[in-house]
Amino acid sequence: MGWAWRREQWAVAWLSVAVLGAALMGAAGAFEEGTAVYIVTMKQAPVFHKRLDLERFGSSRVAGGGGGGGGDTPSTSILMKPRHGPAQPMNYGSYLVRLQNSLLKRTLRGERYIKLYSYRYLINGFAVVITPQQAERLSMTKEVANVMLDFSVRTATTHTPEFLGLPQGAWVQEGGPQCAGQGVVVGLIDTGIDPTHPSFADDLITDSYPVPAHYSGICEVTNDFPSGSCNRKLVGARHFAASAITRGVFNASQDHASPSDSDGHGTHTASIAAGNHGIPVVVAGHHFGNASGMAPRAHIAVYKALYKSFGGFAADVVAAIDQAAEDNVDIISLSITPNRRPPGLATFFNPIDMALLSAVKAGIFVVQAAGNTGPSPKSMSSYSPWIFTVGASAHDREYNNYVVLGNNLTITGVGLAPGTDGDSMFTLVAAPHALKNNVASPTEMSLGECQDSSHLDEDLIRGKILVCSYSIRFVLGLSSVKQALDTAKNVSAAGVIFYLDPFVIGFQLNPTPMDMPGLIIPSSDDSKVFLNYYNESLVRDETSNKIVSFGAIAKILGGQNPNYGISAPKVMFYSARGPDPEDNSLANADILKPNLIAPGSSIWGAWSSLGLDSAEFAGESFAIISGTSMAAPHVAGLAALVKQKFPYFSPAAIGSALSTTTSLSDREGNPIMAQRTYGNPNSTQSPATPFDMGNGFVNATAALDPGLIFDSSYDDFFSFLCGINGSAPVVMNYTGNSCSSSAMTGADLNLPSITIAVLNRSRTITRTVTNVASDERYTVSYSAPYGVAVSASPAQFFIPSGQRQQVIFVVNATMNGTSASFGSVGFYGDKGHRVMIPFSVISKVVHGS
Repeated sequence: MGWAWRREQWAVAWLSVAVLGAALMGAAGAFEEGTAVYIVTMKQAPVFHKRLDLERFGSSRVAGGGGGGGGDTPSTSILMKPRHGPAQPMNYGSYLVRLQNSLLKRTLRGERYIKLYSYRYLINGFAVVITPQQAERLSMTKEVANVMLDFSVRTATTHTPEFLGLPQGAWVQEGGPQCAGQGVVVGLIDTGIDPTHPSFADDLITDSYPVPAHYSGICEVTNDFPSGSCNRKLVGARHFAASAITRGVFNASQDHASPSDSDGHGTHTASIAAGNHGIPVVVAGHHFGNASGMAPRAHIAVYKALYKSFGGFAADVVAAIDQAAEDNVDIISLSITPNRRPPGLATFFNPIDMALLSAVKAGIFVVQAAGNTGPSPKSMSSYSPWIFTVGASAHDREYNNYVVLGNNLTITGVGLAPGTDGDSMFTLVAAPHALKNNVASPTEMSLGECQDSSHLDEDLIRGKILVCSYSIRFVLGLSSVKQALDTAKNVSAAGVIFYLDPFVIGFQLNPTPMDMPGLIIPSSDDSKVFLNYYNESLVRDETSNKIVSFGAIAKILGGQNPNYGISAPKVMFYSARGPDPEDNSLANADILKPNLIAPGSSIWGAWSSLGLDSAEFAGESFAIISGTSMAAPHVAGLAALVKQKFPYFSPAAIGSALSTTTSLSDREGNPIMAQRTYGNPNSTQSPATPFDMGNGFVNATAALDPGLIFDSSYDDFFSFLCGINGSAPVVMNYTGNSCSSSAMTGADLNLPSITIAVLNRSRTITRTVTNVASDERYTVSYSAPYGVAVSASPAQFFIPSGQRQQVIFVVNATMNGTSASFGSVGFYGDKGHRVMIPFSVISKVVHGS
C-alpha cells in the first residue's frame, strides 16, 4: 500500500517541476544583462537542524575543543541513534519557504527576479536570479547569512568485484551477492539513469526485496521517463536544472528535463555502485563477461544535476543534495568536482561542501571523486575532511591488442577488436596516400582521420590495413572511431590502425569496441616508431616523388580477451593529488586527501541507450571508461556493505573502517606505484605516497572487520572550521551557530591519518580509537617520517569491546626542511586486527618562532 501511494505521488510531484521548467524556459532570456544566479543562505535553522535540536539530549556542546573526537555525547558515539526517525516537521519547512518568499518580496519590491529553488532540509536558503546590486541588498538584511555567486561543476564492471575479493570475501559475509547491500539506499548525484537497463531491473529477483521503509523519495514521470520506470531497485529519481535553464545553456533536445540519462555517465556510475549481479556484458557482438555492482542488492536513488551539454551548476547540485538528504538516502555519491578552486577564506567554505557537512550531520556517508586533474601536487578537487575522497587506480585486467610490423617490431595498442586472419601480413596504406585521382595530400583533416570514404580509392585499399590519424578531434567528439570503421568497411580494408597525433597527451584512451580488426596506438613514442617504419618502407619515384608502392606490412593480434596479473593497483596519472590545498594561496591543510584509491581505469559499466558521452559506445548497453568518476561509486557500493553490517556506524566510522584496512602493496607484494606524467605514464612511475593514494587501496573484506574505529562528529568538524583564523563570521553565516574559542586544526581532528602541514619544533597529536570487535590487546608501532622524531603513549593497551582508548603522539622536528616526508602508525591486535594510518609531515622547523 505504501509503494502504491508513492507511485500516485510521482505524477503530482512532477507536475510542479514541469510547470517551473516551462516558466524558466520562457524566462531564460528575459532578464537584462548583468543578472546571475546567486545562492542565498538564511540564518534561521533548516528543517533537519531544527529536528535534531528537538531530539538531542544531554549535550549543549557546539564548538567545544578537543581533538581526538573525545566525549561521550550522543552526537559523537559511533553507535548513533538511528537517523530514520519520524518525518521532519513539514509545517516548519513550509514556514521557511514563506519566510524566504517574504524576504524577497520585501527587499526587492517591484523589481524583477526569479527564485529557482527553496533549500530547507540541510540548509535554509534559496537560489535566485538577480543583479549584483540586488544581491548586495539581500546580503545587508538581518535574515540573510551568506550570499554567493553560483559556480559550475563537471563530471570528474565485470571484473573489479573479483579484483576486490568480493565473491569470496565481503559478499560471503553479507550472505552472497543476493543479499549484499540490501536495505541500504545509495543516492547518486550525476547525469541521471537509464531505467530500462537490466542492471536496474527488479524482476530478476524472486524473493522478498522491499523498498526500504526509511526512504521517502519519489519518481518523476515524463514522456521519456514514464510511469513504471522506478521499481524496488531504482527507488527514486528526480532532476534539477533550474540554474542551467535560466542561464540559457540547457538544450532540451539533448539534455532532457527529466531523470533520463542522455549522457551515459550517470548510468555507468550507478551500475558500479549497486547494479544487479550477473548481467551479461555484450558489446559489438562480443561477450566480455558478466557485470555486477559492488553492492548488488542495495537500492538506487538518482538525483540528476549534471548534463551532457554543459556539466552542471552548484545551485542545482545543492538542491539535489538537499533533496537526497530529505529523502533519507544512506549514502551520497558524487562523481563531480568544481571547475575551479572555491574562493574565499578556505576551500571548505562553499555551498556544496557546507551542504554535505549538514548531510554528514544527518548521518549520510558522502563519497566524492578526487578529480581528474592529476598528477600535479595540490591538484585535489575535493577538499573537506567530512567528505570521503577517492582517487583512481588501475586494476589487474587489461585489454591490449598488438600490431606486429614487417621489421619484427611489436607495438601495443588498445581496441576491443578481433585480429587479422591467421599469420598473414597485410600491406599498410595511410589514408592521405590513398585519395582518389592521385591527390597529393588531403585538404581536410578529417580525411587523414578516415572520416569520409568518398575521397578514398577503394581499389588501392581493398584487402589492406588502412592507417588513420587519431587527433584531438576524437577527444572533442568531432571525429569518431565508429566513423573511421565505417570508412574502412566502405573501402574493403582488412583492418584499421590509428596512430596518435603528438598533440593528444594527457588523455586516457579506453579500449574501444571495433567490429573489425583494428587498434589505436596510445603512445606518441610508439606512434613515431610506427610512422617511421611506414614512411621508410614507401617506394617513391625519384623524379616526381610520387609513391610507387607501399612496402610496410603488418598483422593485428586481437584484443577482445583480457590479460590478468599485471602489477596492480597503481595510481593513474589523471587522479588528483594532495596535499589538500586549504585556500587559494595554496597553503597546505592538515588533512589527508585523497582518503584512498579504488579501481577507476578501464571500468565496465552499464551504458544508457541515449548515451552521447562516448560516441564509440553509442547504441551499446555497456561501456568501458576511466576516471575518478568510476572510482568513487566503487567506494559508495563498498560503504553500503559496511553500512549493512554496522547500521549504526556514523559516516566517520564508515570512512575509518574503509581507510584503516587498505592494502599498501600491489598483487606482487611490491609497493603501490604512481604514474607521474601525462605522456608515457608507465615509464615515469615511482612509489606512491599518501598524497597520491591516501591510506592505500580499498580492501572491502577487511573493512567489514576493522577492529578499531576513529570516529568524528559534526561538532568536531564545526570546531575545526571555527579554528581557522578569521572564520567565525563565515561559520556563523553557513551554520547559524556561533564559534566559541577553538584552536583545533585539521591535525587535531580524529581522522584515520595524521597530517601536519607545518611542524614548528614540536606538536602533540591525540587520536581516540573505539573497539568495534571483541576484547583485544593492541601494540602501537610507528615509522617516523624523515626529519621527525615520534613517541606514542601508551605503547600497548587492552581495550574491551565498545570502549575507547586515547593514544598521544609527541612529534618533534629533528631537521629543517620543506619537502614532505611520510611514515605510518600501526595498531596490531593480538587477535589479528591490523589498523594502519599514514603519517605525513610537510614543512619542518627545528629553530624559530
